[in-house]
Amino acid sequence: MTSGGGATDAAIAARREQTKIKLDQVQKAIGQLRRERGRPTVRAIAERAGVSATFLYENRDARTLIQQAVAASKQQRDHAATEIHEQIEASWRERALNAESELTRTQKEVFVQRQRIGELMGQLRDFDQMVPGESVQALTTENTTLKRQVHLLTQEHRKLQERLEGARTNLRFADKRVADLEAQILERGQP
Repeated sequence: MTSGGGATDAAIAARREQTKIKLDQVQKAIGQLRRERGRPTVRAIAERAGVSATFLYENRDARTLIQQAVAASKQQRDHAATEIHEQIEASWRERALNAESELTRTQKEVFVQRQRIGELMGQLRDFDQMVPGESVQALTTENTTLKRQVHLLTQEHRKLQERLEGARTNLRFADKRVADLEAQILERGQP
């Protein structure tokens, strides 16, 4: 029986060695999937490790490795999703604060504009009270009359400018003629 027990022990040792090798391969496959950011599933790990899915389901240590890898992957995905969510929320929070600030500034500007409009409306009411409706008509008529007078004076000014220019031209012509006559007299007076 000792010879049969030795063969059994050797077979058990060989099986344990194969199991250890397979577990090492499973760990390497899980490490590769993590580095590549792949999803650790039983099928993906079995293909990378070169072991059967049955081995992964039946071996307690392999199941533990897979459960840990899945949990770590889930935690990593949750953490990444949380970071993305926080970035998006921070972006929206910043936009909301900017919008709130701009709204406050706009409300102040609207308030200032309303005050200015009120002041101007008060000035218009004061002007209406100072100048009754009949006075407005009289001012309009007087304004029209003054515009006509300005137009007539402008025409008269233009005519006077033309006459002045004509008189200057005649004066230059007369001066030239006088100069020519003086030159002729001087020429005749010299023998």
